[in-house]
Amino acid sequence: DAGSSAEEMEFNWDEYLEDTGATAAPHGSFKHVDTSLQNGFAPGMKLEVAVKSDQNTYWVATIITTCGQLLLLRYDGYGEDRKADFWCDIMTADLHPIGWCEQNKKILKVPEGIKDRIPDQEEFLQRVLKGACSAPANLLEGLHRGKNPLDLIAPGSRLELQNIRDSLEAWIVNVVENVGGRLKLRYEGLEDSDKFDQWLFYLDPFLHQVGWAAQHGYSLQPPLAIRSLKSEADWQEMLKKVKEEEEESSVPTDVFKDKPVIGVHSFSEGMKLEAVDPMAPFVISPATVLKVYNEKYFMIEIDDLRPDRTTSQSYICHVNSAGIFPVQWSLKNGLHLSPPPGYPGQDFDWADYLKQCGAEAAPQSCFPSLTSDHGFKENMKLEAVNPVDPEEVCIATVTKLKDSYLWLQLEGSKKPVPDCIVSVESMNIFPAGWCETNGYQLRPPRKAIVNKQKKIAVVQPEKQILSSRTVHDGLKNQELNSSDSVVINGKYCCPKIYFNHRCFSGPYLNKGRIAELPQSVGPGNCVLVLKEVLTLLINAAYKPSRVLRELQLDEEAAWHGHGETLKAKYKGKSYRATVEVVRTADRVADFCRKTCIKLECCPNLFGPQMVLDKCSENCSVLTKTKYTHYYGKRKNKRIGRPPGGHSNLEVAMKKPNKRRKRRKHFFVHKKKRSSTSVDNTPAGSPQGSGGEEEDDQDESELSHSLAQDRDKRKRKLRTFSFSDDENKPPSPKDIKMEVAEKLQLDSNPLEWSVADVVRFLKSTDCAPLARIFLDQEIDGQALLLLTLPTVQECMDLKLGPAIKLCHHIERVKLAFYQQFAN
Repeated sequence: DAGSSAEEMEFNWDEYLEDTGATAAPHGSFKHVDTSLQNGFAPGMKLEVAVKSDQNTYWVATIITTCGQLLLLRYDGYGEDRKADFWCDIMTADLHPIGWCEQNKKILKVPEGIKDRIPDQEEFLQRVLKGACSAPANLLEGLHRGKNPLDLIAPGSRLELQNIRDSLEAWIVNVVENVGGRLKLRYEGLEDSDKFDQWLFYLDPFLHQVGWAAQHGYSLQPPLAIRSLKSEADWQEMLKKVKEEEEESSVPTDVFKDKPVIGVHSFSEGMKLEAVDPMAPFVISPATVLKVYNEKYFMIEIDDLRPDRTTSQSYICHVNSAGIFPVQWSLKNGLHLSPPPGYPGQDFDWADYLKQCGAEAAPQSCFPSLTSDHGFKENMKLEAVNPVDPEEVCIATVTKLKDSYLWLQLEGSKKPVPDCIVSVESMNIFPAGWCETNGYQLRPPRKAIVNKQKKIAVVQPEKQILSSRTVHDGLKNQELNSSDSVVINGKYCCPKIYFNHRCFSGPYLNKGRIAELPQSVGPGNCVLVLKEVLTLLINAAYKPSRVLRELQLDEEAAWHGHGETLKAKYKGKSYRATVEVVRTADRVADFCRKTCIKLECCPNLFGPQMVLDKCSENCSVLTKTKYTHYYGKRKNKRIGRPPGGHSNLEVAMKKPNKRRKRRKHFFVHKKKRSSTSVDNTPAGSPQGSGGEEEDDQDESELSHSLAQDRDKRKRKLRTFSFSDDENKPPSPKDIKMEVAEKLQLDSNPLEWSVADVVRFLKSTDCAPLARIFLDQEIDGQALLLLTLPTVQECMDLKLGPAIKLCHHIERVKLAFYQQFAN
C-alpha cells in the first residue's frame, strides 16, 4: 500500500559495541572456530612436487605456511634457506602425497639447486621421510582437491550420532544444513519431519563418520524417542540403503582429525558430584553417577528426591564433559547450589546429604583441572546458541566468570531465559560477527536502533510510471530519485560478487582475513551489494581507517554514481566517509576492477567473475613490490600509494632538497574541506573529531612525541626533521650532509634473503634490532614494504628506535629506486 511503512531492525556489531561501551571477546578464545577455518594442510607436512626445471621429475617438499588454497613450499635439502621458497595453488599445481611417485612409477630426482648438498639421494630420503606426516591425499586429488575440509560436510551427507540421553547406541543422521561447521542434523527415516532435528558443531565428541559404530563395537539403533514411528523391518531397510550409498554420502575421516580425543575416566557408580544439565544449563545441582558403561563413558542423573516424579534428567558424559564439578565446588566459588527437588529445607549441606544418601563424593582426581587462561572477561560480548531453542543464535554478555566457565546473558531471544552456564570451550559460543560471516540470522537485541523509514522508486509493470513507496530496504537514510534503484528487466540487479581468495591481496588487506570472507555476496540491489562488499573489505584490512580513506570519494572528482556513508573502526575510534558506488549492473565489473587497483591488489580479487584455476593477471607469480609498482605507477606515475597516502616510498623518490622540504609535513597534513562535499567528514576522521584525518591525528601525536623524545634523549634526529626548530628551513649545509650519507648498494634489495637483511642492519646503529628481523623472517621484499606505522605496530617499537630504523629503511629504498628500479 502506498501509505504503508515498515520499521527495519538492522543490527551492526560495531555500532552496538560503540553504543554499549563494551568489547567483543577475542577471536582466539574460540578454538573450535579457528579449527573450522583450517584448510587441512599444516606447516611441516610433506608432499611430492613436480620440479619446475624438469616437469617429468618430482621432489619432496615441506609446507612452510598456508593461506587459503595457496601453499608456501620449500624443497627438502634447502634447510633453513628461504630463497628458493615458492607459492603454489592446490587447484593447479602438480602436487601429490608422499609415496605417489613410487606407486605411479614417477621419478624422484634432486633439483639442480641442491644437487651438491645431497650426495646420496636414497639415504637422504630415508632420513627426511622417517616419521614424516604426508599431506592428505583426499585434499590433493579427486573431487575434494583444494576444498576446505568443512565444505566436505555438505547437505545430504550422512554421519553417525550417539544417543547421549539414554544409551550409547548410534543412529544415522543426515546433514540438512552446514553453517560454518554448525550442523543441522535429521535422523535417517524422518526426512519429512523436523521435530527431532538437532544442531551440533561438527567437532562434537558424539558425532562420527559413517562406520564408526561398527568399528568400535556399538550397535546402530534409532533412539527410543523415534523407534516406535516405524517398524523394525523399515529401520533395517534404511540401514541397508545407507550401506549401499555409503561412498556417495559419507564424509572423509580427515574432516574429524581435530576432534577432541576422549580420555579414560575414574568414576564409579553411586558417586555424587555437582552438575549442570546441558539441556537446561541455568543452575548447578547435586547429581549422581547412575551408570558406568566403560572406561570412556558414564551416565549422570540430576538428583530429584520427589517420590512421585515421572521423568529423570540423565545424560551421558566423558571425562572432559563440560558442567561436572566436584562436591563443594559451588561453595568454594561463592555460587548457589540448587537443592534437589523434594529436599527438606532451603539450606543444602553436602555432608548431611551424603550421609542421608549413604553415598560418597567423587574425588577431585576424577575431574580435569580448570583453567582461567582463556581471554574472556566480564561484560565482553559474543554470539551464543539459545539452549532452549538451538535454532536461535543470540547476542550474549559475559556476566560472571569462574575458572573456565562463563555465565551468559542472552539478548533478543524470543522467550527470555536465565543466564546460561557454559564452558569456555563450548562449541555453542562464537565470536562477534560469526553469524554475519556465515550468512545466519543473529537475533538482534530488543533495543536495537530502528532506522528511519526509507523510500525507493518502484516501476509499475503496466504503465512504467514511477511512484514513491516506503519499503523494507537497507538503503540507509537515502531519499532516492527515480533512477537510484529502479529494477527494469534486471538492469539494476547487481550480479553475484565473488571474493577470489587466491588472488594477491596487496599491502592494505590482510590475506588471512580475506580468506575468511564468504565466497560471494549477492545478487541484489547494486548499492546494497557493493556496500556490503566494501564493508567486508574495510573490515579485512590491516588498518580499516586507511582503506576507508583510499575508497573515499575524491571531492574534486566528477560525480558518477551514488554516495554511501561507510564506517571503519580502528584502535577504539570510529571513522566514516562518503564512498561512491555505481547503481547499474553494467558498471559493476569496471567499478570492482578500479576499486581493486585503488587498493593495490589484484584487479580480480573481487568482482562478478569467479577465478577458478588461474588468475588472468597471473598475480600469484608477482612479488608484492613489483605488483604495487606496476599498478601504482600506471595510475599515479609514482610508486607505492594511491592519492591521499603519506607513504615513505613516495617521499623517498624526491630529490634530496625536495625530500627535506617535504619532511616538515610528514607528521602533520590537513586535508582541505569542501563545502560542496556530500559528507563533510574526511575519510579516516573520527566522528566528532573536527575533520582531521585519522592518520593526521596519529601523525600529529607522533610529531609531539618526537619533540619530547628529542628533549629527553638530548640529541638531534636530523634524518626526520629540518633541525631542532621545526619552523626553520633547511640550510644548504644540512642538505649537503644528507647527500653525503647516500647509500650505495652492491645488490638489489628485492633479492635479499633474511640473512642479507640482518647483515645490513648489523652494519648500522640499529644492530640490536636485527634479532627481530631474523625472528619474523623479513627478507628484502618485506623490508621495502615497511613504513613507520607498520614498524611500530608489528615490531612493538617505541617512537625513537622506530624512527631510527625507518631512516635506514628509507636509505635502502632511495638507493633501490636510484640504482635498480629501472
